[in-house]
Amino acid sequence: MDRPTAAIGDAPANHESIVRLVGVHKRFGNLLVLEGISLDLRAGETTVIIGESGVGKSVILKHIVRLLRPDRGEVHYRDQRIDNLPERDLAAIRPRFGFLFQLGALFDSMSVAQNVAFPIREHTRRKRHEIDKIVKEKLSMVGLDGIQAQWPAELSGGQRKRVALARAIALDPEIILYDEPTTGLDPPRADVINELIIKLQRELGVTSVVVTHDMTSAGKVSDRILMLYQGQFIFDGTPDEIIHCQDPRVRCFVEGRCHEEDLKSLQVKG
Repeated sequence: MDRPTAAIGDAPANHESIVRLVGVHKRFGNLLVLEGISLDLRAGETTVIIGESGVGKSVILKHIVRLLRPDRGEVHYRDQRIDNLPERDLAAIRPRFGFLFQLGALFDSMSVAQNVAFPIREHTRRKRHEIDKIVKEKLSMVGLDGIQAQWPAELSGGQRKRVALARAIALDPEIILYDEPTTGLDPPRADVINELIIKLQRELGVTSVVVTHDMTSAGKVSDRILMLYQGQFIFDGTPDEIIHCQDPRVRCFVEGRCHEEDLKSLQVKG
């Protein structure tokens, strides 16, 4: 991959950056998770971040939406630095982000309609009939209009993910963050989520960030793929480029193979 003028994670000069992470470090106790990563998210693109479980992919999402603060480094949304903002000043920024949590995170005590309406009630003063119209519109976008009165416990895993996605887009965000959106779903249901990610980018013009270890999903939805390894990005390129990448760490992940050191640890002595 020939990118001599830009570090991994940086956007080319001719692309508008909507979110920027600059030299972000994050440690939890003795565990160093992010080691000075920089990342420019390009407006209107779907960026997929891959890597092994526990490597820190979701930690990046939480920094983007300011659920976490970096130990060192900066996070910018458009022209504003947000990592150092007090909580009260984030109220105007957070609605610009939609977040699809890994397990959906629906409220069990609320109906489908109430779940989708929750961010609208929290962040706006819209009237009941306006909220009902938005809920219907967002559920229609994910193919679930008509189930407003149902409860999360009555839904399949795929339906719960789609309701959570309807909630994530309830405020018409500029950026949608997807945390392992296909986890726990069989391949056909997972592909429904993939198609929805593509549809929302196309129809709403959103910028999407998808964290996943599902290479089928990554290859289908992404404009750009980055791989996180031991706290740093070791790959930044297109779906086609990652297929041909010769870095053994990338190859093992893409092909679903054990690292050589893992194989050695599994040797059984006779």
